[in-house]
Amino acid sequence: MRGQLLAAQVGGLDGVIVTHNHADHCHGIDDLRRIAQIRGARVPIYARSHVLDRLTARFRYIFKDGGFYSAVAEPVELGSEMPFGDANLRFVDQPHGGITSLGISIEEGGRSAVYAIDFSDLTDDMRMLYENSDVWIADCLTRRPHPTHAHLDAVLEWAREMGIGALYLSHMNNSMDYRTLVSELPDWAAPAHDGLEIELS
Repeated sequence: MRGQLLAAQVGGLDGVIVTHNHADHCHGIDDLRRIAQIRGARVPIYARSHVLDRLTARFRYIFKDGGFYSAVAEPVELGSEMPFGDANLRFVDQPHGGITSLGISIEEGGRSAVYAIDFSDLTDDMRMLYENSDVWIADCLTRRPHPTHAHLDAVLEWAREMGIGALYLSHMNNSMDYRTLVSELPDWAAPAHDGLEIELS
């Protein structure tokens, strides 16, 4: 996480949303120590209650004062939505194999972007929240069906059905070659990449 924040020239965080407790999505948590020092306060970590339970058990030293080190994070349970500056964030639980991950719709000024990572199927609740979004950043691990992640044909079909304005594919494995995807995707879809910035205007 530290490398990504430095590359994006982000010097502070107002909070962190954790979609689920798999290692590739939460094991940068130690890098919050410097962020907390800069803030002069603990960093709020927003997640579902069961995710917070696992995080606080696994990373007790991050959430609890002890000995020489002070806690650097404050667990905050997420409900169905949360205001953030001028935006409103709404959340939905997504199937991800035997667990769920958090899907996020970011809405501001009549525009909306969805961040939906690590899901294996599109539920009715997800469809209701994601329909007609201007941007969908979607899990798309592989070209073939997968038991815990979305695959290319399904994501493209769902995006068409939901009237998505622009689709960005994320969380891709090495079967998803960037140049090949660029040459074959429709003009409203593209593979995401490190450093990508999306502006909703």
